[in-house]
Amino acid sequence: MIAVPARTAALIFDCDGTLVDTLPLYLRGWLAALQAEAAHEVAPEWFHGRGGLSEQMVLDLMETELGRPLDRPAILRAARRNVLAAMTDLREIAVVADLARRYRGTLPMAVASSGSREIVLASLTHTGLLDLFDTVVTIDDVARAKPAPDLFLEAARRLGAAPECCLVLEDSAEGLAAAGHAGMRGVDIRPYVRPPDSAP
Repeated sequence: MIAVPARTAALIFDCDGTLVDTLPLYLRGWLAALQAEAAHEVAPEWFHGRGGLSEQMVLDLMETELGRPLDRPAILRAARRNVLAAMTDLREIAVVADLARRYRGTLPMAVASSGSREIVLASLTHTGLLDLFDTVVTIDDVARAKPAPDLFLEAARRLGAAPECCLVLEDSAEGLAAAGHAGMRGVDIRPYVRPPDSAP
């Protein structure tokens, strides 16, 4: 069970890979979008370890590797459309979602995600988690994605909580770095998540 220190005044949750298991949906959606819109085949392994990057950061890396510009708007439209179409497959990450349920009404809580508002809200709505949170901050609300601290600082501001009193739940190196840059304590949820194929 994830422990919440007694001095915690607010909880801030990442979304993708932390509250909900969207990463497989993103992988399939992006692979199909890149093939359709850029005639570019990417090995699924290319995305390994890049789940904490924003859409624009992923495209930056791809353009650098390809040595040519991509039609970013077309790729993003296709990738988001693919992810939204696969929402019926989306599941919550129980150990983290249960933590949010446990503290609903006890501590102020926010979601802070480098994802787009469209997909983050759809993900939280589909899994029935949206109403647990006082506010949702996405990349559409700030200037910089993680590992910059902008998302977490904006979430703390909206919750009326001092950054040093916030606890962040994250699943990526970028997110944990962003929590540190914001002056917040971060918890890596990955050790608490049972692999999908493991026995109960």
